[in-house]
Amino acid sequence: MKKTSRRDFLSRTALTLGAIAGLPAFKGIAGTGHIMEAARMMNIPIGFQTWAVKERMAKDFPGTLKTMAGLGYKLAELCSPAGYETIGFGFLKGKTGQEIKATINDAGLECPSCHYGFGEFAPDKIDKTIEFAHALGLSQMICSTFWLPKTSTLKDYTDHAEQLNKAAEKIKAAGMQAGFHNHDFEFATLDGTLIYDALMKAFDASLVRMQFQTEVINLGYKAATYFNKYPGRFISSHLSDWTADKKEVPVGQGVIDWKEFFAAAKTGGVKNFFVEMSFDTFEDSAKYIRKL
Repeated sequence: MKKTSRRDFLSRTALTLGAIAGLPAFKGIAGTGHIMEAARMMNIPIGFQTWAVKERMAKDFPGTLKTMAGLGYKLAELCSPAGYETIGFGFLKGKTGQEIKATINDAGLECPSCHYGFGEFAPDKIDKTIEFAHALGLSQMICSTFWLPKTSTLKDYTDHAEQLNKAAEKIKAAGMQAGFHNHDFEFATLDGTLIYDALMKAFDASLVRMQFQTEVINLGYKAATYFNKYPGRFISSHLSDWTADKKEVPVGQGVIDWKEFFAAAKTGGVKNFFVEMSFDTFEDSAKYIRKL
């Protein structure tokens, strides 16, 4: 999830943009680099992260969802009402997972993924967290980061990774995929090691898959690099685009090479893409991605 201030499915398949590029019927398209056109032709569902529109949803939850669906979005990634109660999602307090799911579905959207605070994966809370996830109809449960203090050591990060591995065992047994989302602070160096690389070693690849946030392009790190470096280790990605002077712009108007991104996403194993930027960028981003 972005650092900002706190920092159907197509026949319910798991087709990715990169997977389409590999299909025989589309090899000519993909071969010329027109992966986005291939995606448009197959109507790949594009999602959005609800954090970016939480203020709008607090005022009108069903109306905001319908607005996003009207812009061409098919998937919504929620933030846990329990874990995010005091930072924007308190308006969902008291609602059951089934009720929230019904509202999302009534807007013409699906919700495959949700962000949770690390505390919700604790041994004494994970069962309740999984219960809510099932009620919401999730297939993915994403830890939104560890939120460790700046004084933390590399061992602190890897110890927390091991704790998430244990929770992920239960999540897998419950039929869902656990994931971890990066912010910019995982792209800092401790003891001569990039924290993100240390986490990739510490996470059990059979249990925890990653959600990559493209905003770290502002630190000089490309999503495509990591999709290729760690094949099959990713589940989803947050999409945002930026100018050379780090100003947020709609997807396709910044410095990120999106053809490279989507091609590499196939290697990374990415299944879902969630746009996460200011509201005024959503429409143009959807048009670019889906070639409306």
